[in-house]
Amino acid sequence: MREYLLTLCITAAVTYLLTGPVRKFAIVAGAMPQIRARDVHREPTPRLGGIAMFFGLCAGLLVADHLTNLSEVFDKSNEPRALLSGAAVIWLIGVLDDKFEIDALIKLGGQMIAAGVMVMQGLTILWLPIPKVGTVALTQWQGTLLTVALVVITINAVNFVDGLDGLASGMVCIAAAAFFMYSYRIWYSYGIEAAAPATLFAAVLMGMCLGFLPHNMHPARIFMGDSGSMLIGLVLAAGAISITGQVDPDSLFGGSERQAVHQMVPVYIPLLLPLTIIAIPAADLVLAIVRRTWKGQSPFAADRGHLHHRLLEIGHSHSRAVLIMYFWSALIAFGALAYSVNSASMWIVLGIVFLSAIGLALLLLPRFTPRAPRWAEAFVPPRYRRRRRAAAAEHTEELEPVAAALAEECAESRTPVAVGVSGVNGATALGARRRR
Repeated sequence: MREYLLTLCITAAVTYLLTGPVRKFAIVAGAMPQIRARDVHREPTPRLGGIAMFFGLCAGLLVADHLTNLSEVFDKSNEPRALLSGAAVIWLIGVLDDKFEIDALIKLGGQMIAAGVMVMQGLTILWLPIPKVGTVALTQWQGTLLTVALVVITINAVNFVDGLDGLASGMVCIAAAAFFMYSYRIWYSYGIEAAAPATLFAAVLMGMCLGFLPHNMHPARIFMGDSGSMLIGLVLAAGAISITGQVDPDSLFGGSERQAVHQMVPVYIPLLLPLTIIAIPAADLVLAIVRRTWKGQSPFAADRGHLHHRLLEIGHSHSRAVLIMYFWSALIAFGALAYSVNSASMWIVLGIVFLSAIGLALLLLPRFTPRAPRWAEAFVPPRYRRRRRAAAAEHTEELEPVAAALAEECAESRTPVAVGVSGVNGATALGARRRR
């Protein structure tokens, strides 16, 4: 665990430190597109944040390769090299798109090429755990097509949800945290070495997102752009492919499927968890395709109908819309994780239902402004602090008499001026302009 945490911290530190210079480079390079109709921000903001995230990925993998235990992942598996190769391809395409805005079909082709590069180096789905059927082995073509489809869907799902400051990086970080706990449990508790690459990918992905988030929170100083959103989508898909298609579910239990269902980790959780971590981005992707096709538009045509846009329309602030999306992502991802630990517990189901009710209440209360307790006021924005608001109200009351006196003085000093007097700007001028 210490080596995973060290890898995470190194990745986050490199990403954080490089984001500032990358921002200056993006401004010099002109990677600051004009504000479009669907954009939420009001000022041109530089892109190319994916450059810092890619170098953070490289630094994390490089450090892991020189650690005592994690170096075995590189010796026994070619998956880290496959991930780095596919990430380099998708990152270059994203950088070109951030600068020149290439066509959507070209980006789609690049995503398929990046997935194909990973498949050629061994990062592919070999079998699928299917409920009531068991483990189904896939042919080479079936595994390749399924891998490419999963990579493309995940990349575009993350890219579609990247519409608010800090939204995509925060949601992917939450998903990566849940995925890390699941894969680490399989690797450490059950002693399955095939789960080690997916655990490493999740740790590196968390570091990339955590290092970039301080620069990307509202108001964002830099955007990750397609070079970042497609990159983290690819890393997320690589971890899902590794844990789903490389780890044999029967090895978790050493028994039949019927016995496995009653164990701590059901046989279908390796298939379910990768889908739950992208549930909200995937739902947004499907709804966007249906909406645009229904209107006779291209599925790749941009609009303001995404889930985060709808939250802003019903009255939520920018920060609250992001936090609500965080809440639902965490509920779905960690709910599936808790179910994988103990699928027979009714308390887990009741807890998920209760938290879902809280989430629905938050959606219906856009005007409600929460107040933090006094001990937590130092850790929240000023608008959530009771003392600051009370002090501001008292200060306003003290200034009201002064403002009234100044208004009376200004009214007395004003003298009407006849129309046509020289040196006066027409009939709207009431007196000589004072110097301040």
